[in-house]
Amino acid sequence: MDIKQLLHKPEFPRSSRYEPAWMLENQMGPNALWLAEWLAEALPLKAGMRVLDLGCGRAMTSIFLAREFGVQVWATDFWITPDYNWQRALEAKVDDLVFPVRAEAHSLPFPQGFFDAVISIDTYQYFGTDELYLGYLSRFVRPEGMLGVVMPALMQTIGDGLPEHLVKPQANGKVFWEDGCWSFKTADWWQDLWSRNSSVTGVQVDTLPDGWRHWRDFEKAVETVGKNVFPSDAEALDSDHGRYIGFVRVIARRTEASTMNLYDPAIAVRIGVDR
Repeated sequence: MDIKQLLHKPEFPRSSRYEPAWMLENQMGPNALWLAEWLAEALPLKAGMRVLDLGCGRAMTSIFLAREFGVQVWATDFWITPDYNWQRALEAKVDDLVFPVRAEAHSLPFPQGFFDAVISIDTYQYFGTDELYLGYLSRFVRPEGMLGVVMPALMQTIGDGLPEHLVKPQANGKVFWEDGCWSFKTADWWQDLWSRNSSVTGVQVDTLPDGWRHWRDFEKAVETVGKNVFPSDAEALDSDHGRYIGFVRVIARRTEASTMNLYDPAIAVRIGVDR
């Protein structure tokens, strides 16, 4: 199967208009454009909205949202510097809509209620499993604004032992399941976590049909052109066939509830804690 066959997906018509070479050059994991397009289907994005793209990586998703919906996007990442993402925004001719920022997820430099929507693609699992985090993140969204995330997930709960095909070395020596995979949670897990938080309402959670296949195909494409950041997981994903590994989408609307920034170091000063 050639690159075009692997990357042309009828399920993602907007993404199919983008150059495969650009997607492959700027990838940092599963195809972020496909996941962003799937997320955008569930969000009422309109031109002029302010959107926080949290953990944007090389800003592909930020550029995609700006081009496709005319929204203003604050492309925020900790690993990739604003200089590099600004160059990508200039090259994509969306420098009037994409504003790169370097920030850590627990120390965001934005005013309360600034954004109409917050999104996160393929990164929320790294910090969002903390029960305090959703309340913190929602502070940056205006009341009635939207929060939406897409991330790798479990399609069913793993029991006492990990499935053999996820811990067995592939032909390239790579083992799919690493300690970081414990951040993968089921759709029900995310539904429960978000539904218990008073800062959001209308929580909706679902899984991407054939998510494992899309992930596998992109892994194969990346491997074919030699753009791997890490050895390919295509073999493990093919063996799994969607039994355990896929993607979950979570969306919700911001309520009027006020939330405290429990990550703010200044709290220690206010309560007299010696740090």
